[in-house]
Amino acid sequence: MSMLLSILKDQMAFILVTVLMGGAAAYATGKAIAQTWRPYWHVPVYMLGMAAVTRFCHFALFEERLLDIPGYLIEFAVLLIASAAGYRLMRAHQMASQYGWLYEAAGHLGWRKRS
Repeated sequence: MSMLLSILKDQMAFILVTVLMGGAAAYATGKAIAQTWRPYWHVPVYMLGMAAVTRFCHFALFEERLLDIPGYLIEFAVLLIASAAGYRLMRAHQMASQYGWLYEAAGHLGWRKRS
């Protein structure tokens, strides 16, 4: 029974810290990078640092291992997906609105040349 509670605690900590809090921060970061017209390669670089911060939060709040490479890589992947979504949504909006004479929206994540 205590083993099950331990696993449940770890899963809830992952959802709370990495998915909810880290994901929201990563989404906002990706959006901000796109708003300032910086290239996409900035997104993974920023997420390296943010994954380290979320790893530290797991260490400080839930007594998990700080230097856990697999945990860090999983957190990096989750944060990269959230930040890439924020970046792409903002960039698609920018292209369709700021260059409306040249591009039109093609769904939420894309744009295409006007015909």
